[in-house]
Amino acid sequence: MATDVWCVLEEEQRLPWTFTPFERVGPLEFGMTHEQAEAAVDGVLETGIWEGGCAEFWSVQLLNAPFFGPAVTVYYDRSIGLAGIAVNALRGPQVTLDGMALVGQVPSRLENHFIDYLETHKMELLYSQNEDPCSEQLGLVLRAQRAGDLVLSRPVMVAEAWAERCGDTTEGFIPHQEWKTFEW
Repeated sequence: MATDVWCVLEEEQRLPWTFTPFERVGPLEFGMTHEQAEAAVDGVLETGIWEGGCAEFWSVQLLNAPFFGPAVTVYYDRSIGLAGIAVNALRGPQVTLDGMALVGQVPSRLENHFIDYLETHKMELLYSQNEDPCSEQLGLVLRAQRAGDLVLSRPVMVAEAWAERCGDTTEGFIPHQEWKTFEW
């Protein structure tokens, strides 16, 4: 089977997940242990990478996918468990927040929808040092990820304990691995 590193799933191919700030992203709940998270995605996603050390993370990919690479990267904090979830722009599930699609979108269009959403809900818009729009009140950073010659949205959602400075690439809790440019 041939693989295409820049293969981008069509909307109908993506798993449908919802984001409830500080509670869950699809079947993954903030605070879960690695074993609980693995059981929550069993049968849909498979373990790709598990790393240890100060910033533990786990990447999973879609079962029987025609490409290689993570669909979701999950970050753990030793004191609270599952603390961050990043969804791959190319092959991750479609995560929605009150009907707003967050994954694989044109960043400038999504940013406009995000600004409208935040204004409607009287929340503050912030930007990371990389110019990624974010909201500490939602625990959400809308990163950009390369997809060949395109750039698409890669949301990172965090637990409440990581929300303060979630867009701060130097002093926030999101591990440095996440802030590196992804070219999967």
